[in-house]
Parts: sequence; structure tokens; C-alpha cells
Amino acid sequence: MDLQHLAERYLAVWNETDPAARRKLVEEVWAPGGRYVDPVVEAVGHDRFDAVLAAVQAQFAGMRFRIGPVDAHHDVARFTWELAPEGAAEPLVVGFDVLTAAADGRVATVVGFLDKVPAA
Repeated sequence: MDLQHLAERYLAVWNETDPAARRKLVEEVWAPGGRYVDPVVEAVGHDRFDAVLAAVQAQFAGMRFRIGPVDAHHDVARFTWELAPEGAAEPLVVGFDVLTAAADGRVATVVGFLDKVPAA
């Protein structure tokens, strides 16, 4: 299993702003009962995860996720990511995710941590 590629596809889902294309990617990359959890939200399944993606995209319009190095073994990968305005060097948000792959090669779980968030 290529966890580097899966992690990259997972972040590509976050960057897809066309709702129909994003939903297609969610179904391709995310297991049907997949679970996403971070300090702000928990989502289980395609519908809820897609709704989280739409909300984040609305809140951070014009920004893109960038992936850091992926460290992986067995069916688990960990990686940092940044959310920044398109073309900007300095990220607005920085986080760290732990991804577990399902047997079918899709994302089963992601546990996210927020290392840098904007001031309220």
C-alpha cells in the first residue's frame, strides 16, 4: 500500500472546491464508514466528511492545503500539513495528522492535531 500517495490524495480532497468533483474524490479516497476527528469536529461517513470539507472551504476561501513529509509503516501514516493563501509562503494554520488505511486502500481514520491556528 502506498501511504504517501494516499495521504496526498487525502489532502487533494481538502483542496477540491467543486462540490461534485469533491464528493467523487471523497467516495474514491474515503472508506464509507471512515472517521475524521480533530479538536474542532468529528465526522463519520461520506456525507458528514463532505459537509466538514465544505465548511472549512467556506471559512478559509482561497486557501490551499500543502502536505509535509509522510512517515509511514504498516497501514498508518503521519504527516504535517499547512493551510495558506494560494502562493503564500507563511501558513495561516499548521497541523499534524495520523491516517490509517482500510484494507481496500482508502482512508479508514484520520486523527488531526492543530499546531498553529489564527488568533480569535
